[in-house]
Formats: sequence, C-alpha cells, structure tokens
Amino acid sequence: MIIKESRNSKRLERHRRIRKRVVGDSAKPRLVVFRSHKHIYAQVIDDLNGKTIVSASSMQDMAKGKIADEMKKKDVASLVGKELGALALKAGIEEVVFDRNGYKYHGRVAALADGAREAGLKF
Repeated sequence: MIIKESRNSKRLERHRRIRKRVVGDSAKPRLVVFRSHKHIYAQVIDDLNGKTIVSASSMQDMAKGKIADEMKKKDVASLVGKELGALALKAGIEEVVFDRNGYKYHGRVAALADGAREAGLKF
C-alpha cells in the first residue's frame, strides 16, 4: 500500500531546511509568516535573544475593524503586512530577513511581503 505524505509534513521539512540558513538577530530580525485556512499571522523575531519584537495578524485587524468580511484573503494579507511594517518601523527596525515558514512565495505570503515592503521594511 502506498502511503502519501501530507502537505503539512512536507512544508515542515522545507521549514527545517530553510531555518538552517535563516537566522534573525537584533540588527536584522527574522520576519516569519504563518497562514491558516482563515487567517494569516506575522511576527518579527530576534532569534539570539528569543524575543518577539512586533507581531500582527488578521484576527487583530478584524477585531479593530480594519478588515471587512467581504475582503479577499490576499487583500487581508497585504493589510497585515502593512500593519506589521508600520509597527516594525515604530520599533526602530528597518531591515529584516524573510522566513516564509516552508510556504511557497506565492499568493497570501507574497502579498504580506509586498505589504511590508510598501510600509518601508527592507528584505
């Protein structure tokens, strides 16, 4: 019998492979993205100190009323990226290392990255 590997286990393999090379420090922290079926989350993390500097998610923005129910997921991801970029710049972070967390750089992940770049973050 052939047992097919799940998509998430393949994503976790890619994530482990990427994390060997991608490390954030206080000068250039790591921007990590997580997406679920409904929401998208992003954090800027200093790996050397083990601290999350800033974070943003579609759940926070929905609670604040910035996101409408009829918006597309890609547009929501772009808003979350802009929000995260603004918070990071306020915290004094201008440059980050992008960690796509094993997801393809396509769709919502790319929209979040573009939104963060529009806000002024450099990758």
